[in-house]
Amino acid sequence: MIRRVGLEGSFAVAEAVRMANADVIAAYPITPQTHIVERLAEMIAEGELDAEFICVESEHSAMSACVGASAAGARVFTCSAGQGLELMHEVLYIPSSMRLPVVAVAANRALSAPLSVWCDHSDAMSLRDTGWIQMFAENNQQAFDLTVCAFRIAEAVLFPAMVHIDGFFLSHVIEDMELPADEAVRDFIPDYEHPFVLDPDNPVSMGCYAPPFIYPETKKAQEVAFEQTKSEIIDVWNDFGRAFGRHYSPVELYRMEDARIALLTMGSASETAMLAVDEMREEGEAVGLIRLRLWRPFPFTELRDAVKNVELIVVLDRAVSFGMGGPVCSEVRSTLYQMENKPHVIGFIGGLGGRDISIEEFKYMVKRAQERAKKREEEIEKTELFGIRE
Repeated sequence: MIRRVGLEGSFAVAEAVRMANADVIAAYPITPQTHIVERLAEMIAEGELDAEFICVESEHSAMSACVGASAAGARVFTCSAGQGLELMHEVLYIPSSMRLPVVAVAANRALSAPLSVWCDHSDAMSLRDTGWIQMFAENNQQAFDLTVCAFRIAEAVLFPAMVHIDGFFLSHVIEDMELPADEAVRDFIPDYEHPFVLDPDNPVSMGCYAPPFIYPETKKAQEVAFEQTKSEIIDVWNDFGRAFGRHYSPVELYRMEDARIALLTMGSASETAMLAVDEMREEGEAVGLIRLRLWRPFPFTELRDAVKNVELIVVLDRAVSFGMGGPVCSEVRSTLYQMENKPHVIGFIGGLGGRDISIEEFKYMVKRAQERAKKREEEIEKTELFGIRE
């Protein structure tokens, strides 16, 4: 049975966690993710979810509690945003290195200073080297779906997985969406049993001291295993599509069949970009849209295949890598470096601190990128920040 409901993104995530039958939730409140854990705490108090809710004193403690609970064999969930993710940052490396399938949702938020509770992707970009699987949702339906998938993915590959939803744009906005029956989700997610749990009757060691003669080997093993997660992620998304009729892939294309110019986006701005593409198509521009659904592990092959007939890629970053430009643009350029007849890649930074990005601004980006591409000089390598008051 499928129910059509209106839910804000935070409650959609909470529903996914409830249907996944999480055992332990450890979290600390921070805007704009607080509604997620408030709703989960309410579910536990009302008996809708049989789980332990650990009230911790900080995000650092939240992830530490998740590590311990996951190592003991529990299905674990947490969430945070912005500065909270930064306080959690020290511990984020541990579940990925210890192969603990913690699931988290980040309600993306700009980083201080100046203080902002609004959305950009600065916090998401700061996590890209922590060894977590990272997926981006662009609406509330995807927030629900990807959270459900995250549990199955994480437990299949024994790596932590994080779903990114744009703070306020999704977390606090009510959208029409479909909720499947609890039983359908629980059939989709197998019972969890970690093969190497902490057990007093069968002692194991985790995260022990590693001198230089063994540390590089452990990191190499982790990298090889992490790269291999992509095939499992795709398999899970394919199974999800067959079960629920909504399909996901690492790189998703819109009107790219004959496109010579490609916009590339992640997150909620993608839906505005789709409208901009429609308008540009009506004006005779052969423009399409590439949406990166999977950020880590990075979809190198899929991206190269998507742009093999494209002349110009226009990348929107919602974060700044100071001294470098846009982090997504940088990764796209490195991905295409060895391609023959590789397209021009021109980056723009926008939407910082929650600033809206309009259809007209996407159209401006394409026009400006076309002008810059004609120069074919070092200016092509620069990243332009738009939407500021001059």
